[in-house]
Amino acid sequence: MAATRGSRACAGVNNAFYEDLGERWYEAWDDPLALLRAEGLLKNRWVGERIAARAPGRRCRVLDVGCGGGFLANALTLSGHDVVGIDLSPGSLRVARKRDATGRVAYGVADAYQQPFADQSFDAVAALDFLEHVEHPDRVIGEAARLLGPGGLFFFHTFNRNFPAWLIVIKGLEWFVRNTPPRMHVLSYFIKPEELTAHCRRHGLAVVEMTGMRPEVSRWAFWKMLATGRVPRDFAFRFTPSLRLSYLGMAVKDGRRA
Repeated sequence: MAATRGSRACAGVNNAFYEDLGERWYEAWDDPLALLRAEGLLKNRWVGERIAARAPGRRCRVLDVGCGGGFLANALTLSGHDVVGIDLSPGSLRVARKRDATGRVAYGVADAYQQPFADQSFDAVAALDFLEHVEHPDRVIGEAARLLGPGGLFFFHTFNRNFPAWLIVIKGLEWFVRNTPPRMHVLSYFIKPEELTAHCRRHGLAVVEMTGMRPEVSRWAFWKMLATGRVPRDFAFRFTPSLRLSYLGMAVKDGRRA
């Protein structure tokens, strides 16, 4: 895939550590990546179900922006979709390719602000756990809108900007999960739901669904993590009506609804 590489790293957030993770993307349990994998069990299914509902039986072209180790992209290609995954970390992309059971995902280095694709190239664009890592999320959303055809779907997952999110998402990881790198998240880059909705609206995207996510605190695995700093294999997340911590959502190009 043709790639453009821009100097878009966010000065406040530490994005460099992703480059050297290697197989830890999929194998580490003493790392916040294990929480990302646990979240992915919910998020990947949620995204896949909504693509299937909007285009039943259809093979869609999907772009995963900031794909990292390929959790979403590899899941969607198993469902039969044609998936492209972009990231600025060659090391992460190497792991994503290795873990692609189909060998069909088109992975490549590209700049989320200036993507090397023609207008209306995709049926769906996803930016999960990515918008809080860039200085200008509005520009990323604008590119997503450009790449979507009418009725195309934009998926997002990010964190709300408030004290509970700072305490749990930032400090909680630093205090209770081993190998959490410094400045993995910075509160000022978190995005309030109403801000994200406004960004989408500016670019012709209508947010039609949002749901909150939080750890399943009633499970023993949650308390075991707090005690050991390791994420148990049965650690789980659940959906919640509250958007206070993190939220997953979908917007539709030109406001078309099913």
